[in-house]
Amino acid sequence: MPTTSPSHKRVGVAASALCGLLLVGTAATPAEAESTRSQQWFLDVMHAESMWKTSTGKGITVAVIDTGVDPSNADLKGRVLDGQDLASSKRSGDEHTDYDGHGTGMAGLIAGTGAYGGGQGAFGLAPGAQILPVRMPDSSEITSFAMADRMSEAIRYSADSGAKVINISMGGGVDSRKLKEAAGYALKKGSLVFAAVGNSGASDNSVEYPAATPGVVGVGAVGKNLSKTGESTAGPQVDLAAPGDEMVHACGGKTGLCKTSGSSDATALASASAALIWSAHPDWTNNQVLRVMLNTIGGPTDGAKRNDGIGYGIVRPRIALKTPGDPGPADKFPMTDYPVVAKSPSSEASQGAGTKASGGEDSAKSAAGSEGNTFGPWVAAGAAVVVVGGAVALIVARRRRRDRQLPPAIPPMHPPYGGPYASQPPYGEQQFSPQGQQRYGSPQGNHPNDPHQGS
Repeated sequence: MPTTSPSHKRVGVAASALCGLLLVGTAATPAEAESTRSQQWFLDVMHAESMWKTSTGKGITVAVIDTGVDPSNADLKGRVLDGQDLASSKRSGDEHTDYDGHGTGMAGLIAGTGAYGGGQGAFGLAPGAQILPVRMPDSSEITSFAMADRMSEAIRYSADSGAKVINISMGGGVDSRKLKEAAGYALKKGSLVFAAVGNSGASDNSVEYPAATPGVVGVGAVGKNLSKTGESTAGPQVDLAAPGDEMVHACGGKTGLCKTSGSSDATALASASAALIWSAHPDWTNNQVLRVMLNTIGGPTDGAKRNDGIGYGIVRPRIALKTPGDPGPADKFPMTDYPVVAKSPSSEASQGAGTKASGGEDSAKSAAGSEGNTFGPWVAAGAAVVVVGGAVALIVARRRRRDRQLPPAIPPMHPPYGGPYASQPPYGEQQFSPQGQQRYGSPQGNHPNDPHQGS
């Protein structure tokens, strides 16, 4: 999820905006004066080029339940299918109209092809996968309980439409019966559902749904040092972790390239990892793909099966493609939270006890391809849950913005600030700031300010 700098504290929220979804992600800032691919550290540590010799995710459809996905982004052309628009009638366009930029960003992390500039653009982890966009309402346009119903509809639609993987970089406080039923329906239809656990790790560390919904795989974020990020929520609802800090990728909006952070981003990489594995083993069931992800994960070193910071550990699709281990029975869900109801986070997790990565080939640091990294002490920095009059408001950990601005490689042909994002009304709890929306490129795929222009 995006991060907020000290100068961008949470703003006051109107009562109507409290009853809605917030997104799980970080601030968009312009890329540095170097190639886009060279800034995508998560692809390096996950050995993406090596994996792509075996699998690119081809043949796998990943549903992105979010704010819409812009198919005209240069790095997503040809990857985005027709989907479903569940946004309110107040929103113009359809599922291909991203009113926020977040959904396109998640699609970029999953299936970006790097096609801009003849292969000099931003890549996703599974560039051969296809994206099924399902657009959700803005948080101010619908009540929290109605939003949970709409999310349930989105999950069912995705499963019915053939999406093997369902990515939900959103979350909130409503534990809905319909969400539970939708998650169970998706599993029975053969899909895997991944959802962001949220960004309240430094505050109340609250449980969010659908990440805590039985049968949904809750995903937390780790940084470049393979430590849990301070903002990533901890608790028994965390099943897996993936990189989610300083993520450069294709995104929606005026410029087409973003740098973000958060459990939104981590969820997209977990979804992409599943797509890579499934593409290499199309005869496996959803249960077997998840079992292999758990077989090959980089887990804690303390001997525990899992902990509340990184769950069972960091995803390692590279190892899963190389030595997957026993995929297990086709019809048995490999985690114990289904159909058991998820618990609330422990107080220990809220206070951030430290964890370490295990050693050897099965370690998280080995999976990342780096030496000497550990899961260090958890750092505090996150978002808070909003409660309205005793009722739990559905919140989806909204992307928080960084103010740090990186210099563009070439002088911009037009001001990189403003545009539709400068005047856009608040989405949920947080107002978009112009600085938080700097991107390179354009909605049409033109990248006039892109670092690789002319390279």
